Amino acid sequence: MIRDFSAGNASGLEWFKSSYSGSNDNDCVEVASTPHTILVRDSKNPHRPHLALTPTAWADFVSYATER
Repeated sequence: MIRDFSAGNASGLEWFKSSYSGSNDNDCVEVASTPHTILVRDSKNPHRPHLALTPTAWADFVSYATER
């Protein structure tokens, strides 16, 4: 399940950047998690709407991405 988290409050979350990100701090996506949702945002536009996925959908995505 994928849904828009733009209406939620993500300000108190701890966001993580990929270890594969370049030296430019604004050149990646960031990820944060809650007990029921994994949030993904563009580091260049952190206040814009976030992509929200269930933990199962996130695990499927990571599995698929690491196979490529």
